[in-house]
Amino acid sequence: MSQLGFDFGVQPRKLARVTPARLSTFASCPRRYRMSYLDRPTPRRTGAWAHSTLGAVVHNALRALFVLPPRKRTPERAAALVTEHWKNAGFLDARQAGHYRERAKGWIAEYAEHHDVTIEPVGVERWVSARAGSGADAPVTMIVEGRVDRIDERDGELVIVDYKTGRWAPDERGAGAARALALYAVAVERELRAPCRRVELHHLPSNTVAGFEHTPATLDRHLAQAEETADELRAATDILADGGHPEELFPARTGEQCAACDFRPSCPQGQAAAPAARSWDLLAP
Repeated sequence: MSQLGFDFGVQPRKLARVTPARLSTFASCPRRYRMSYLDRPTPRRTGAWAHSTLGAVVHNALRALFVLPPRKRTPERAAALVTEHWKNAGFLDARQAGHYRERAKGWIAEYAEHHDVTIEPVGVERWVSARAGSGADAPVTMIVEGRVDRIDERDGELVIVDYKTGRWAPDERGAGAARALALYAVAVERELRAPCRRVELHHLPSNTVAGFEHTPATLDRHLAQAEETADELRAATDILADGGHPEELFPARTGEQCAACDFRPSCPQGQAAAPAARSWDLLAP
């Protein structure tokens, strides 16, 4: 018994602090998660990937666009922002890099021309963090957080906007299945105290928007799945800290994805699972 009351030795459950990126990494390959977030020093990685460079440039240009006064958000200025933020990392050569730089300028100019970029978003590249949990009584089990590309306000409700530059244009089903967007919607609604049900994937190469209207039930399903992954991750991390075997707790999950894994140089199983991809192979055709 303590001075101030009884102590039955029951420790309160520690809330799991999760981001969509960490959950996705652990679910796809526990070893990659361990190498990314736990191993120190960090194991040897591949070099830069051209598709990642391209995506980062487009995101940075769009962020810079919305920092400008609305009257200056013209297609011409949008294209110029690509040049200002451009990097050649991961491309085959300067010629290929120049080709994709011009393509990206066209994507963003077209985006600025066909979308209302004069709006004032609620947030651009905004970090959100909120307590959440799944179930009828919604017990708090996690702190969900992450950086949202853009948060719009439409008719009193908030909308999650996520930019995409990949090979394939997403559809409504893909938007609804995107766990990151669902978790962002939950965190944004709770942090900003306004309804947030709609999520959108804005695909720059095709200039298309794939949207989905979540319901409490669909969001709860995403939370339940995130909660399950977070519990597995927390258990593995705690056992590792107590001296558990890293290869048993964080095994490799091999497949075609190993061709373009950042930690391929440090993973013999991944090297055996698939031939190495070239750093520009995942660019949008």
